[in-house]
Amino acid sequence: MSESMQDWLKSDDSKNYFELLRMPTVGADPTHIRDCVQAATWLKKWLKSIGADAELVLPEGGADGALPVPVVCGELKGAEGTTSVLVYGHYDVQPPDPLDLWDTPPFEPTVKDGRIYCRGAQDDKGQLFAFLCGVRELVARGVTIPTVKFVLDGQEESGSCTLFKLLEDRAFRKRIAADVMLVSDTGAAAELRPAIVAGLRGVNHFTVKLTAANRDLHSGEYGGIAPNAAQGMAELMASLHAPDGSIAVKGFCDGIVPPTEEELAAAEAGFADAAAYKADIGTEPCGGAAGKSIVQRNCFEPTIEVNGIHTGYGGPGSKTVIPCEAIAKLSTRLVPGQNPARTFEAVKEHLREHCPKGMEVSFPEDCGLSAAMRLPLASPLFRLAESVLAEMDPRGAVFMWDGASIPVVSALREATCAAPLLVGWGQPEDRIHSPNESFSLRQFAAAKDWAQRILSAI
Repeated sequence: MSESMQDWLKSDDSKNYFELLRMPTVGADPTHIRDCVQAATWLKKWLKSIGADAELVLPEGGADGALPVPVVCGELKGAEGTTSVLVYGHYDVQPPDPLDLWDTPPFEPTVKDGRIYCRGAQDDKGQLFAFLCGVRELVARGVTIPTVKFVLDGQEESGSCTLFKLLEDRAFRKRIAADVMLVSDTGAAAELRPAIVAGLRGVNHFTVKLTAANRDLHSGEYGGIAPNAAQGMAELMASLHAPDGSIAVKGFCDGIVPPTEEELAAAEAGFADAAAYKADIGTEPCGGAAGKSIVQRNCFEPTIEVNGIHTGYGGPGSKTVIPCEAIAKLSTRLVPGQNPARTFEAVKEHLREHCPKGMEVSFPEDCGLSAAMRLPLASPLFRLAESVLAEMDPRGAVFMWDGASIPVVSALREATCAAPLLVGWGQPEDRIHSPNESFSLRQFAAAKDWAQRILSAI
């Protein structure tokens, strides 16, 4: 273990970070509501310790059936007349499944080779808490800073239902209004070169249920007679794409606004090549429509992805049944020009039209819709960020159009009128959303340094 890691492990930063990581804040799981409230309370107390006003906030009357996971709101008063800054991040995490693929306990921080392994180590507890540590150091040094407002989300991974509901309230929107919005929940370029995210895809995720017989049937007695929900779901999911990988859903791609030549060139300059992707994921990056570059497919094209199919028997040995139902989890990523509600209706209509004979398709759950966001490259805030990041790294910053989504950022931008600035420090080896998620001390230090530099510059 390096000397710098040993010193860091003795610091309050690591002690507090590890304490936060140990809380299993799966915001989409009702069994973890208490853990989420515990983490929110912990963050409120931490913000108060650096001089900020902070409280837990829930919408009056609940969030339309969503889990009561609170948003942490706070404000740290800065110098009068300075620019106000809204800091957005989230303390909820993805479920740790599949548990058997973790090398270490998913909610016990483990240090190995300069990295901290734990669910949420990077996404987003690591990036968020490192940023907060940078704010704390500015306060401790007595540096003049702008007024900083905090909105810490407990459901980003499942649609930010509580925060979206809060944004309907005029008083809440006024409370969090700011000039600039800083988000540390994205990635850097290869070898941790700084990256400014100039766009995010929108997202929708939902459940598809296919029902056939009134029970699972004996495959000998009913084979060749009864419709098979497992086979039907496979056919239904396959119908979503054409043989060349393009989306086959009528109307789904209507209205797409393509990137400008300048945006496409900037994206290509900061993007990994096919060899790097193959080394990262262990296979060819051949998903999506044939004939389009990796950058086009990941940054500027929409997707429909099957996140999971659950049906029939999957245990040891065999169980000779014809499944009576199948469940599929789907997500779509959207680009500028697409209407989220219309794309969802297009997918549902497609699945109804292609529903196999003798079966019924339904949509028992959806987790909300968010539009894509694309920011102008000429933004003065981007020029400031480029200058700050050039001080941190002589290679300078690149621009990226992130294929992922942070659903509530567009809504926050509209509700607060704040200019968004998304700079993060994630890397492919962090394995976010997968077993063995991790975050390195180098990345933690970069996120902390960025917070201090950008707030001082603003």
